[in-house]
Amino acid sequence: MTSVGLLSPVAAADYYDEEELESAEEDDDRSFRGRESDEDTEDASETDLAKQDDEDYVEMKEQMYQDKLASLKRQLQQLQEGTLQEYQKRMKKLDQQYKERIRNAELFLQLETEQVERNYIKEKKAAVKEFEDKKIELKENLIAELEEKKKMIENEKLTMELTGDSMEVKPIMTRKLRRRPNDPVPIPDKRRKPAPAQLNYLLTDEQIMEDLRTLNKTTALTMRLLLHTTDIAERTRRVIAEELEATPGGGAWKGLKSPKRPVSPSSPEHLPTTPAECPALRFEARIEDGKLYYDKRWYHKSQAIYLESKENTKISCVISSVGTNEIWVRKSSDSTKMRIYLSQLQRGVFLIRRRSAA
Repeated sequence: MTSVGLLSPVAAADYYDEEELESAEEDDDRSFRGRESDEDTEDASETDLAKQDDEDYVEMKEQMYQDKLASLKRQLQQLQEGTLQEYQKRMKKLDQQYKERIRNAELFLQLETEQVERNYIKEKKAAVKEFEDKKIELKENLIAELEEKKKMIENEKLTMELTGDSMEVKPIMTRKLRRRPNDPVPIPDKRRKPAPAQLNYLLTDEQIMEDLRTLNKTTALTMRLLLHTTDIAERTRRVIAEELEATPGGGAWKGLKSPKRPVSPSSPEHLPTTPAECPALRFEARIEDGKLYYDKRWYHKSQAIYLESKENTKISCVISSVGTNEIWVRKSSDSTKMRIYLSQLQRGVFLIRRRSAA
């Protein structure tokens, strides 16, 4: 018997099982080696694919760089030629800003030119007006000085006429006898005749002013005496009238008034009055520093006023000049001038009211 035939069924079964196990293990080894070879093949293919992808990426990146470079070169060429759209758009915007700025500058220049022209016309009118006012003022001052000199000459002439008769040198009358026939011819006296006495009637300015001051003092004293005498007479008349009214039948004397005497040129009505010498003054008026103080208000040259008189006439005037004892006003209607003395303002002959310059 062979060894196989001599084996028991259990041993035979174990024997076959070991063979099968070995064959199975061999199969497993072959399959594992096959799997390993497959994995190596897959790894190799994946590496190749990765390399291929890297090459494609680099090539794509290079292509994009070239395209962008070409685009920039093309834009640079268009910019140099002036056909680039962005350049044209910005140039158009700059051109609009330039035109707008030029227009604003021209408008500003026109405005400034008009303003300068208006200022020039205004200054020219003001200069012409000031020149005319100065010319009128100079003319008025010269006229006033000439009138004052004229008055002084007239006063001097009047003084000479008043004192000339007593001071006039009368020629000496000599009697000439008739020559007798036998008398010799008289020999003319060749001696120089004495010059006739001459009187100098001209006075110096200081002497004239001294005489005028003396006359003014005498006139003021006379006026004070006349006013004092008139006041005493008026008081006496009132006392007599009151006593007559108190007596029976004295009512007939109630309306009796003292008769008026004829007014003489030397009476107080014809003498100039001053605020200190005449208590009947109605308004306070004086001139200080070239300004008129009247009725608690100050008035100056070129001021618009209303001039009212006793006849209730109201005249629109402008103060032309302010003197020492008088003011000159110019009517707005016909530009004629009037002289108003301080005494007239003090007595209320003329009234001054303010008015607006318009």
